[in-house]
Amino acid sequence: MATVTYHIVEHDGGWAYRVGGAYSETFASHDEARAAAAEAAAEQRVAGETTDILYEDAHGQWLVEQAKGGDRPDTEVEEG
Repeated sequence: MATVTYHIVEHDGGWAYRVGGAYSETFASHDEARAAAAEAAAEQRVAGETTDILYEDAHGQWLVEQAKGGDRPDTEVEEG
């Protein structure tokens, strides 16, 4: 199973969390950013409904995949 890590980092004159290359909004304090990251990480673990996903790949071909609602990643929050 994949693990998604939320990193707490200084960003834009404040604090944010980063997942991959994407940053959250900026928070005034480290504690606020950590709390927001913990909430986002918890929400990402919540199971949903199984559904089909339609998307276009890099070659312009349309593909359909089934996304299983219970297939959720592990998450963690780390100091950046």
